[in-house]
Amino acid sequence: MSFATPLPLWAFVAVLAAAAGLSWLAYRGVAIAPRRRRVLSALRFATLLWIVICLMRPLAPAGAGAAHDAIVPILVDTSRSMGLADMNGARRIERARSLVNGELLPSLSPRFQTEILRFGDRVAPAEPSTLSATDRRTALGEALQAVHDRYRGRAVAGIVLISDGGDNGTVDLSAAASLGAPIYAIGVGPGTAARDREVVSVTAAESVLSDATVDVAVSAVAHGYGSSPIDLRLLENGRPIDVRRVAPAEDGSPVSAIFHVSPNRDSATIYTAEIPPASDELVTENNARSVLVPPAGRPRRVLLVQGAPGFEHAFLRRAWAADRSLEVDAVVRKGRDDSGAETFYVQAAPLRANALLGGYPNTREALFAYDVVVLANVDPDLLTNGQLSLTRAFVAERGGGLLVFGARGFERQGFRGTPLEDVLPLELTDRAGGLQAAASPGRNRVALTSAGRDHPIMQLAAEPSENEKRWAAVPPLASISPLGVPRAGASVLAVTGGPGGTARALVAVQRFADGRSMVFTGEAAWRWKMLLPSSDQSYERFWRQAVRWLAQAAPDPLTLTLPAAPSPGEAIPLQIAARDREYAPRADALVDVHVTSPSGRIETVRADPLPAERGQFRASMRATEPGVYRVSVEARQGQTSLGSSTGTLLVGGVDPEMTDPRLNEDALQRVARASGGAVLTPREIDRLADRLTKGAPSVSIAQRRELWHSGWSFALLAALLAAEWLTRRAWGLK
Repeated sequence: MSFATPLPLWAFVAVLAAAAGLSWLAYRGVAIAPRRRRVLSALRFATLLWIVICLMRPLAPAGAGAAHDAIVPILVDTSRSMGLADMNGARRIERARSLVNGELLPSLSPRFQTEILRFGDRVAPAEPSTLSATDRRTALGEALQAVHDRYRGRAVAGIVLISDGGDNGTVDLSAAASLGAPIYAIGVGPGTAARDREVVSVTAAESVLSDATVDVAVSAVAHGYGSSPIDLRLLENGRPIDVRRVAPAEDGSPVSAIFHVSPNRDSATIYTAEIPPASDELVTENNARSVLVPPAGRPRRVLLVQGAPGFEHAFLRRAWAADRSLEVDAVVRKGRDDSGAETFYVQAAPLRANALLGGYPNTREALFAYDVVVLANVDPDLLTNGQLSLTRAFVAERGGGLLVFGARGFERQGFRGTPLEDVLPLELTDRAGGLQAAASPGRNRVALTSAGRDHPIMQLAAEPSENEKRWAAVPPLASISPLGVPRAGASVLAVTGGPGGTARALVAVQRFADGRSMVFTGEAAWRWKMLLPSSDQSYERFWRQAVRWLAQAAPDPLTLTLPAAPSPGEAIPLQIAARDREYAPRADALVDVHVTSPSGRIETVRADPLPAERGQFRASMRATEPGVYRVSVEARQGQTSLGSSTGTLLVGGVDPEMTDPRLNEDALQRVARASGGAVLTPREIDRLADRLTKGAPSVSIAQRRELWHSGWSFALLAALLAAEWLTRRAWGLK
């Protein structure tokens, strides 16, 4: 016999001594014969001793049949990938049914309690004849967690898992497998011998390039076709627009291609990458993927502050004004009036003009109305320390973009020691040691760095070789402002030749807190426009792309975040951030969410605040059909509107269930190792019962019955108390 809550030996001896002492003291002053006192004290001691034993919870040893009491769940994958017909023509689910009926149940049922569970969208009991491959996805990690919860507190000798190893759930497989009993996995489906072509990913870059050009990157892979070329075709809203033929280095090596597209600015555009299906492919559902490029949205607001009249202001304003995605307010310092006060020339929208009459906004609300601030040839003394601190908060807290260029801003390291010093990506010194390894392109001429060749700001042409050629043709600048090395995390995108052939940073960028910053150390970039042919758009394209990139991180007061590639039938999370016009989080906001389905049905869903994240709200929608969904959000604080936001979401652009439909042996091995089980080959299945039997004694301990938790233990306690009471009465004691 053993105990569930045993006492240490010293504690048990102490308890016995205390029980004996209490039993003796109970009858010490009673006038009875010594022999009777000893009998009554012994009965009291026996009663106390039995109570102590019951509190220690005695357990009965497991009997010979305890192993048969252990449970063996048989978990069968019933997702759609199990409905695929493999090379022998048999479907995977048929193989799973054959394993259950023909091998597992006959060998396991005589020794264990077996239960068959299907899993895919959820876990549910099933009969072998009802197993069908109809579930939309394979949530293997969630299924293992559900099985652990289902049999909590019961003896489980092991879990048998029959699957092709696919998993598109959200729970870590190793963590889920380690929760319960050992898992013995049996894989079904072809391995490396299967022939299949697949579009692995389709992503659309942010719309930074001029004229709303977007890069669509496509990755694909082929198995079983050697190095035969893969045809990648791109469709825009179902209409073919481009095709690339790419040859892999070897079988199974991924290939990629980048398509340059011009999506509709006013409505969502769906781009689909597809590979023509072949008759010998394992599955064709993974030959296509789609991505949604949302409409352009509102124009980004830019505040251009010019420290003095000059050519650059006119050229920049003209370049940005021609871009429909930008809305520019400009302030030019003219000089001092007769009273010595600074005067400014302001070009701005009426609603924002009053805040610029003093040359620069003085409040968070006025400055935070912009997405990008450009300080062109601005002497730091023109801005107060409060305005400089406000600008720092504009980048760090509001998530805005800051562009600084022009000699006046960099003379004597002008912003050094101000709140903007570490916002800028270059050290405000004249030391250029960090760029000594870069080759000088020539005095005041431009050369791209390795980071600049891939950065969207620096793309003057679609092809890399043509882009390098275009930059080499750009006329030299009038001069540069020598600044120091880049800060940690900053990137130098272009360099120019300084005095003595030393390479100097020309364009540098960095992310600072929630925003972005950029410096341009050259002077008279307007020469690019004047000295190049009139048809050349290098000047306009560079500056437009720079401002667009800076504006991308800047959110609206009310922002809506949508998941990337949800599937039909899923619960889709919607993340909402509500702030006021000073970008202070508003936890007390009232948020309304409206979802328009592809068929035009409008549904209102509830948005609940997240207590741990002030101003953050969470809503959930369920997409019952594939297609483009439109999500609109409105927020208010009392009667004051905090703004609105609209997003578009493509549901069903990818079929995750058919992603790499070959047998995923790595996933099965990971699950088996984490649980202490094994992946079984067909020849090892007949020895599975012996493996489980060896583990049965350890699990049968949980099946031991607690002896005190029964009627006879209560009867023994009652008998001891009754014996003491009856003896007392017989000897004339009350």
